[in-house]
Amino acid sequence: MIFLANRDGLNNKRIHRRITNRLQSESVFGTVQLRVSTHREPGPYRVVANPDPRAFLDDSSYPVEHVRLEVGFDVEVGTDHDFYWISWIEPERNLLLGWHQDDDHPEYGNVHFQLSQSDADTLRESAEYLDMHPLAVVEARLDQLPAVVHARAP
Repeated sequence: MIFLANRDGLNNKRIHRRITNRLQSESVFGTVQLRVSTHREPGPYRVVANPDPRAFLDDSSYPVEHVRLEVGFDVEVGTDHDFYWISWIEPERNLLLGWHQDDDHPEYGNVHFQLSQSDADTLRESAEYLDMHPLAVVEARLDQLPAVVHARAP
């Protein structure tokens, strides 16, 4: 899929609707919903999907049956780049991993990878900055996600 870098008319609700449509186009993502972020979450919207982890990861022995994928962008932040949060969440194992492009941890650069578990310290490390249209960022991170889950999930 090719996404042009034209950012005219790009706004938060529109980009989140397009992400929702993209995820709904594949059965592996199961239920996909667009919702308004809570007061604790950055950005105005979240796209929440409940993928089948075994199908998404192409791993019939993956130890968890229920996961949540959350994608959120803030494309109107008035900075040099968009903010985004793409997280793979496994409630059964109290695991969250994903990429955050925000200003919460500037010591890691524009983007950081985060791995959080209830029984361990949160790991953060610098991650590749993708200077692309938000939909292209989603595609790139979804392509990377299976390898990252297999490498990082306990």
